[in-house]
Amino acid sequence: MKTRFIYPLVFLLISSLSFAQDYKERREKVKALKVAFITEKLELTTEEAQKFWPIYNAFDEKQAELRHEKMRAILNRFKPGNVENLSEKEASALLIQMEKIEEDLFSLRRKFIKDLQGVVSAKKIIKLKKAEEDFNRELLKQMREKRKG
Repeated sequence: MKTRFIYPLVFLLISSLSFAQDYKERREKVKALKVAFITEKLELTTEEAQKFWPIYNAFDEKQAELRHEKMRAILNRFKPGNVENLSEKEASALLIQMEKIEEDLFSLRRKFIKDLQGVVSAKKIIKLKKAEEDFNRELLKQMREKRKG
């Protein structure tokens, strides 16, 4: 498909997401839009897409779990008054926990890239990082515009 046809479609769908929809449904729509966006940006062939998406989805799910775990650990400790009440030992333990999750995220990303190298070119892996950033930037832009309007 031509870019001039995909972009308006993708961003029309993003902008049509209603606040009344439940979170899971919105998340699934955003995920579908992300798949379309990345597939187009990487110019994945059918064969590449069949191999790429299972690897990407497994990575994305595990990454989301780790980030959620990290945020939960941090937020539980940083409720009002909790930081001041942390002992030095508790603060050290929290730092260790946060570092461990960051190391896990780094290891996960490293494995993901290694797994992708057998499926798509190095150039497409680089393009993937940019496509993810572009998609997230555009999604945030759409959300801000929706709040204003």
